[in-house]
Amino acid sequence: MHQCSIDQAVDQALALLPMHIHLGLPLGLGKPNAFVNALYVRVRDLPERRLTIYTALSLGRPPLGDGLQRRFLAPFVERVFADYEELAYLDDLRHDRLPSNIRVEQFFMQPGSLLHSDTAQQDYISSNYSHAARDINAKGLNLIAQLVAATPERPGHLSLACNPDITLDLLPMIARRRAAGETILLLGQVHEELPYMPGDAELAVDAFDLLIGEVEQRRLFSTPNMPVSTQDHCIGLHASALVRDGGTLQIGIGAMGDALTAALLARQGDNPGYRALLDDLDLGAWQALIEREGGLDAFAQGLYGCSEMFVNGLLALAEAGVVRRPADEQGALIHGGFFLGPRAFYQRLREMPLAQRARFAMTAISYINELYGQEDLKRRQRRDARFVNTVFGMTLLGAGVADQLEDGRVLSGVGGQYNFVAQGHALEGGRSILLLRSWRESGGEVTSNLHWTYGHCTIPRHLRDIVVTEYGIADLRGQTDSEVIARLLAISDSRFQGELMAQAKAAGKLAKTFVLDARYLDNTPQRLEATRARHARLFPEYPLGSDFTAEERDLLRALNWLKSKFKLSEALELGKAALDAPEPEAYAAQLARMGLEQPQGLKEELYQRLLLAGLAATR
Repeated sequence: MHQCSIDQAVDQALALLPMHIHLGLPLGLGKPNAFVNALYVRVRDLPERRLTIYTALSLGRPPLGDGLQRRFLAPFVERVFADYEELAYLDDLRHDRLPSNIRVEQFFMQPGSLLHSDTAQQDYISSNYSHAARDINAKGLNLIAQLVAATPERPGHLSLACNPDITLDLLPMIARRRAAGETILLLGQVHEELPYMPGDAELAVDAFDLLIGEVEQRRLFSTPNMPVSTQDHCIGLHASALVRDGGTLQIGIGAMGDALTAALLARQGDNPGYRALLDDLDLGAWQALIEREGGLDAFAQGLYGCSEMFVNGLLALAEAGVVRRPADEQGALIHGGFFLGPRAFYQRLREMPLAQRARFAMTAISYINELYGQEDLKRRQRRDARFVNTVFGMTLLGAGVADQLEDGRVLSGVGGQYNFVAQGHALEGGRSILLLRSWRESGGEVTSNLHWTYGHCTIPRHLRDIVVTEYGIADLRGQTDSEVIARLLAISDSRFQGELMAQAKAAGKLAKTFVLDARYLDNTPQRLEATRARHARLFPEYPLGSDFTAEERDLLRALNWLKSKFKLSEALELGKAALDAPEPEAYAAQLARMGLEQPQGLKEELYQRLLLAGLAATR
């Protein structure tokens, strides 16, 4: 092991490796940005050299945009991300200006961030998360670089911490290639704020060929918790009733995952209120399914977590005693492949005693996302598994859409979704649950997320299982096509049921005489909002905490409302709302946060009136 500076590490990589460097970086948090940037700049200026970066989830600050969005985001981004070092290649990738001797190939993208990059779209690799190590190794990987954690409690060791996921699977592959005479380097860069995760994630210090230690510590990337809407809360509530006590849980990042977490916390901590709310939502149509597969009682045995991403919600469930069933004699409560979350999440992990941290076992993605290898053990651990993932679209025949748009542009990637859906079918007592918002609104236009057909799918319809929307639950496993259609119509938004039904009938997949039961004809946002008003405490806007100030939370609601109204057909309504906006004194603190307490010129006066309209509409 050679301890060195960033520049010395770049020198070593250039001296020891072939002219074409094949660099593997962890997805998400674990990238050693300072080293990557130094290598990128050096190779960029050496046209005789080539660099190909293989990675996923290249994280960057959100673009500030213009107008009101910039006024809101600029101070927030400065406060939350502070001196986080951006990846130099990411801005060039976004703007299609990578140097001709450098490529970036990703198998998962920060959702929606690279829709307009031709380069990123052309160099996307569609690969299951569990196959990423195999596919990267086959490309000729010769340099692995990632952030690592150190602790005085474990001298002589380093932890892969947030990202043992793919690295642990790569190590035996590169060992075989090294034995055959290939030069492959493993580089670590220590970050003092990265929580040290013991167990499988630990490596001996001498496993690293290059170790970057004494460098300026910049802030880790974090993902602020976003607000959870009524729509998402109702999705989480329905899904929570399908989780069986003593079982296994996998959830993902995002508002719908946070909503499920909030519902499970309510089921445990406020069971009478939770039951009253579900009674109000009227689960009668799915009562038999819930009794067979899930439950409404507080958790007597607790859950075990098995999730590729160890999310903030799983930690909150462990802290509340919901996730408390040990997977094995080692006492692991959660097995995870990588983690990413808000700053408070990292802090809570850092402040735990090491023995307690060991109960959150970070390990190889092959262990979590596949049943192959130690299958008997995994089957014992993963009893009554509920693998809960999100999709943004669904066909009426049961195919799920989660990774790319109909025109082929990739929003994110398949990641591990297919792996978990397949496990849901393969495990005795296991179920795959796909969460779906039944409708969306953009620029004032409301459209259905349930379609008769869609240009492609992420989860094929032969793997259809359980689908949950804000209006209920559809158990699709083993059902005929006509029954699948009927069950999905029952949980779709009533504004679109007629058209969807007509399309199914026209295709001959639904009887011409079919009529949807009257109980499903009031699937409207207004009904759900009325339910929320009656049970307000169980609809927290930020169930897992917030990095936004009180004024920023008000402003975020107002800006989202304005975004939904910015469409030509809504201009009259928007103009009227601006004219009818309250006096500035009513929202002085919010206006001050946006620098609009004393508008200068017509443009700022319009901004102020629009913002006041949004604040009044969402108070």
